[in-house]
Amino acid sequence: MAADGKAQKKDEKPADEDGEEGSELQPQSRRLSYKRLVMLLAPVVLLVGGGGAAYSFGAFDALLGGGAHADAAPQEDEGPKQAIYFDLPEMLVNLNGNGKRASYLRVVVSLEVAKKDDLERLEQVKPRIVDNFQVFLRELRVEDLRGSAGMYRLKEELLARANESARPAAIKDVLFREMLVQ
Repeated sequence: MAADGKAQKKDEKPADEDGEEGSELQPQSRRLSYKRLVMLLAPVVLLVGGGGAAYSFGAFDALLGGGAHADAAPQEDEGPKQAIYFDLPEMLVNLNGNGKRASYLRVVVSLEVAKKDDLERLEQVKPRIVDNFQVFLRELRVEDLRGSAGMYRLKEELLARANESARPAAIKDVLFREMLVQ
């Protein structure tokens, strides 16, 4: 019987501390599978990353029909176009406030137009543009004009109002020549 017990123990696989059999082989096989995974994925990741970088730097533009070769066709006179501006008179408005102290906004604006023909239309509707600007500006608070975000919102609102007033003339941009908040 003692011999049978020894024979039985030789056939059994060694158990680890948790009592699981064959756990010594499992970490090695995991290491091997991780190595295989890395060896297979590393070249794929490098190829995809290198291809993306090459695409973003324009290496494939000639193949895809873009880039410098696509612009080789002669085009009409594309010299620097001269900007056309229409100056509005200086506007001084009191801002909406809490009533303790009056705040004023002084602003001088120029409108950039798309075509020289639009200048005549703007001259005709200048009183309407100034009126729309003043009505809007009177409702602003000093807090509305703070920071670059406030200036951007003001510019976009004035552009929308100017285009609405001057239609069918197209106004490309509103430019602040002077702006003072007191």
